[in-house]
Amino acid sequence: MTISRAQHSDINQIMKIVADAQQYLGSLGIDQWQNGYPQDFVIQEDIENKEFYLLKKANELLGISMFSTRGEPSYKKIDGKWLTPDDSVYGVIHRMAVLTTHKKAGLAQFMFEHFENELKAEGIKSMRIDTHKDNQGMQGLLKKRGYNYCGIIIVRDGSERLAFEKLFT
Repeated sequence: MTISRAQHSDINQIMKIVADAQQYLGSLGIDQWQNGYPQDFVIQEDIENKEFYLLKKANELLGISMFSTRGEPSYKKIDGKWLTPDDSVYGVIHRMAVLTTHKKAGLAQFMFEHFENELKAEGIKSMRIDTHKDNQGMQGLLKKRGYNYCGIIIVRDGSERLAFEKLFT
């Protein structure tokens, strides 16, 4: 498996994964990504910022994710407490999805490990992430990977998300 930065020419394939994830979340009764988010212009901006990644196996696109160390404005205010100070540099993952046909194959784990290793190599001490309160799959993955629940944040559309952080030693 390989992880590489997305190019603008990848947008149609990326949006197929997004549509698959939207359908999957909807089938579970989770209203995350059910309002059209993430739109292609959001992902185009991630690509422009060199922060959107593709997970491929034998040239087949199986997963996507945004990964950045630029900080997240929504994380400035939390009903709770982050493990690291607000002015710390940290990694953040957003818009992660794996094809429904490949769930439970360790692909999200593979992406997390890849991004965490990048942070460790750069000497960055933590990763922050948020997820929908009903997204038990992501919450289970975060617990399995050693992420700590830190509180509730409010995202751009005004909805609440559960916030997690993992420290690297």
